[in-house]
Amino acid sequence: MNYPLSPKNQLDPNSVALVGIPCDENSSFMRGPADAPKCIRELLHSGSSNTCAEDGTDVGSSSRFVDVGNLSIYNSANCIPQIESGITQLLNQDVRVLSLGGDHAVTYPIVKAHARKYGNLNILHLDAHPDLYQEFEGNPFSHACPFARIMEEKLAIRLVQIGIRTLNAHQKAQAERFGVEIHQAKDWPPSDPSLESVLHFDGPVYLSLDMDVLDPAFAPGVSHHEPGGLSSREVLRIIQAVKAPIVGADIVELNPKRDPLGITGMAAVKFLKEIASQMLKDG
Repeated sequence: MNYPLSPKNQLDPNSVALVGIPCDENSSFMRGPADAPKCIRELLHSGSSNTCAEDGTDVGSSSRFVDVGNLSIYNSANCIPQIESGITQLLNQDVRVLSLGGDHAVTYPIVKAHARKYGNLNILHLDAHPDLYQEFEGNPFSHACPFARIMEEKLAIRLVQIGIRTLNAHQKAQAERFGVEIHQAKDWPPSDPSLESVLHFDGPVYLSLDMDVLDPAFAPGVSHHEPGGLSSREVLRIIQAVKAPIVGADIVELNPKRDPLGITGMAAVKFLKEIASQMLKDG
């Protein structure tokens, strides 16, 4: 970590640990998501809003919700094993980890650590992009590739993707190869199967939320603007509808450099509170 935990903030089992991962080394288009953890924390504590989730859980006052700072990334060009190691150290304390990216490349090592702890891991992935490229611009660890790495290593038994609106032929073939369940934005919300059916999981769930799942009208502060996305309320409904235990989660791809008014940052804060509430409830 960037700094040691103080004695009063030692992690008890069943805590939810908030950790920042300031890494955007594998971004393909522009840098900036490495600044997101700092931005989200500042907005969370800015006084602009309170720290309550919509179910009434006051995340900020819970002794089980502990901000442990940022992972120290000593060599950004070799961040993948460092992230896996850092998340493993947290999971070894029997806590649940809510990670703030960073670009989406950080999800692969985070899930790798979770897969060792939890059998039969399911992944719920909210994004404009499937991130299933076998490699992108020569980089197999690009933020366009994490779910190809996850599925080829069999780190999850089920991958459900919602909000997708950039599905090309290669990624469609990858999805078929790995048995990925894709719900494109053009077909959302579903009528058959129902939302409850889509979000029914047998076993623990890892939630990965890319901020560009939102339409750019709701989230201008991302590197890749992709019109036609979900609304903030639609994403909130998805988070709130997950009934299986959420054992880990990440919020990624906020780019503060494109978010001067903090609109996207506040959406990330809103999602953080809702996800943390679900994780605390399930602990």
